[in-house]
Amino acid sequence: MLNKLKQEVIHFRNQPHNFRILVLTNLVYAFVLPVIDIFVAAYVMRSSNDPNKVVIYQLTIYTGIPLTFLLNGFLLKHFNIRKLYSAGMMLSAVSMVIMMSLKSLSVVGIGVAGLTMGLSFGFYWSNRDYLALAITNDGNRNYYYGLETFFYTIIAVVIPVTIGWFIEGWGGGTDVHGAYLVITGLVFLVTIVASIVCFRGTFTNPEQKKYVFFKFHPLWYKLLSLAMLKGLAQGFLVTAPAMLIMLLLGKEGALGSAQSIGAVIAAVVMYILGRLSKPEDRIKIFAAGLGLFAIGAIVNGLLFDSTGVVIFILLLLIAKPLMDLAYFPIQFKVIDIVSKIEQRGEFAYILNHEAGLYTGRFLGAGTFLMLAWFVSTEAALRYAIIIIALLQLCSVFVAKRIISDGEKIASGVPDEAPAKVVGAVAESIV
Repeated sequence: MLNKLKQEVIHFRNQPHNFRILVLTNLVYAFVLPVIDIFVAAYVMRSSNDPNKVVIYQLTIYTGIPLTFLLNGFLLKHFNIRKLYSAGMMLSAVSMVIMMSLKSLSVVGIGVAGLTMGLSFGFYWSNRDYLALAITNDGNRNYYYGLETFFYTIIAVVIPVTIGWFIEGWGGGTDVHGAYLVITGLVFLVTIVASIVCFRGTFTNPEQKKYVFFKFHPLWYKLLSLAMLKGLAQGFLVTAPAMLIMLLLGKEGALGSAQSIGAVIAAVVMYILGRLSKPEDRIKIFAAGLGLFAIGAIVNGLLFDSTGVVIFILLLLIAKPLMDLAYFPIQFKVIDIVSKIEQRGEFAYILNHEAGLYTGRFLGAGTFLMLAWFVSTEAALRYAIIIIALLQLCSVFVAKRIISDGEKIASGVPDEAPAKVVGAVAESIV
């Protein structure tokens, strides 16, 4: 066993310097992500007792992200990518400070905090995606995302439980706001450390300075349709577990415990898959993730109690990294192909890809809000997840077509024209 671990360490050390630095940067920042993803939403839910405000908060975040992707493209002409990447990580702490300073959670206050968090995510993800694309190739991307997911899920075992019970225990469980203030301070410290690690890399900015285009290769429009399907779930799934647990279980401690169930299993599975799987295995991995998500959503909708929530989160903990492990290499492979055909910089596609995600996120969050306003909040939490999970199953067929067409193009076989509807929607997005 010890020899196996040594071999894995040697394998990691044999990776390029920037590969290792990016993984280590994301490893440090991984201590912050569970706080941002889960406990900020729990804070809004606890303080307002209104799931609609949680979704509005998420919508403002997702509105800020594509705008910041665009801003980041402009700033890359003047600032080193390491500075913008670090700024994104530190802005997440700033957003939490804004949220904690609100005397009452008005829609305007939540919107300002959400837009600031959107700025954070925009800078973070746009630069992280570009760097991941630049320092990896199709042969080691499964390993990169498997390794990254392994670290994240291991950390996700400790952080949600620790923070959940810390919140409940701080001041005898009576000073919840004070506990969140302490957590916000710790988030600041972690983002500073992550920024220091980031500056150890020799990352360079994209060479091409033009990033905004309105027409793309047909294969790219197909990927945008896949991005829209992915965005459907992102629309409120980041905050849905927090809303469900605060509604059906009621405490952050239970929230942390539920988040940690199955995380160790997910971590080991992700690392093994990332280390051993090949590019041709991505569809199987993608289908497995989507299937688990659909099963969890259906169980939650049928039971809609504490047991259903725990089962849903357990399956989601395994399903989400499975989907990401397959999705990002598929996305990057398409960028590799179309960027060479169209002679454009890779960041142009990362920027445009965010527009596809945003459309899906808006539709996903809109589905929740429509059900909440016209039916009930319970119906939204119970059935919106099922609707979106079933729609996402279509992603398997879209991804399979993308891979098939990509292989034909890469081998010099002409690709068929995409559906006009997909092209029209994609062009209207950008």
